[in-house]
Amino acid sequence: MPALLELENVSVARGEAIALRDVSLRVEVGEHVCILGPNGCGKSTLIKTVTRECYPLIRENSAMRILGRERWDIFELRAHLGIVSPDLLASCTTDSTGRDVVLSGFFSSTRIFPHHHPEPEHVARANAALEKLHIAHLAERPVMTMSSGEAKRTLIARALVHQPDTLLFDEPSNALDIGAQWQLRETMRELARSGLALLLVTHHVSEIVPEIERVILLREGRILADGAKEAVLTEDNLRTLFGVDVRLRRHEGYFHLY
Repeated sequence: MPALLELENVSVARGEAIALRDVSLRVEVGEHVCILGPNGCGKSTLIKTVTRECYPLIRENSAMRILGRERWDIFELRAHLGIVSPDLLASCTTDSTGRDVVLSGFFSSTRIFPHHHPEPEHVARANAALEKLHIAHLAERPVMTMSSGEAKRTLIARALVHQPDTLLFDEPSNALDIGAQWQLRETMRELARSGLALLLVTHHVSEIVPEIERVILLREGRILADGAKEAVLTEDNLRTLFGVDVRLRRHEGYFHLY
């Protein structure tokens, strides 16, 4: 079976700077993986390269494939890979309801505009996604009146309407309080146990739920380490990754830095 994501010697420029340098990695279908690194390490560039907002430099022996293909219709790809990004909330208007935001996933927008005409099947799948995440009560509520945790789960529902095989979480706990972070982690665990694969991109070690088996450390646009979670998440590796003296503790399947 082709890999979900395969990069071979990929380099990406952002302006005059090289944000990713000769990155090679392979993520299998169904694999739970975390890409961990500090701000500015190239995580966002990697996500934008997957979503084709950025393009790799054209070089010999360099390639990027998703499910074995180098080119995709983005509408077709959504049925395989859903993306939960906080950037979407910034575009929501004050009257966009939870159901509007979820339905907007069918139109690659951030709300339902007058020229959009959701089919009954779209509405049914949106309602099912809201139910799956236990937020059916948010269907008619304007997103701007939701808590940050409620809005985050609405974005997850938006990605789920396409019934993808994998969800990519981009810095999911940003702007969430402790309670909302706990709820988000429980949601991620529930999704993983339901058979959905997780691809987590973060700078928070505490976001790595127990179901994630593999961790890739990214620093200054290069892969610092890649392997089983227990082997990669060491104090020495994390000191090098973040550039500070840290201590690592494990509790109930989670890792914590202090």
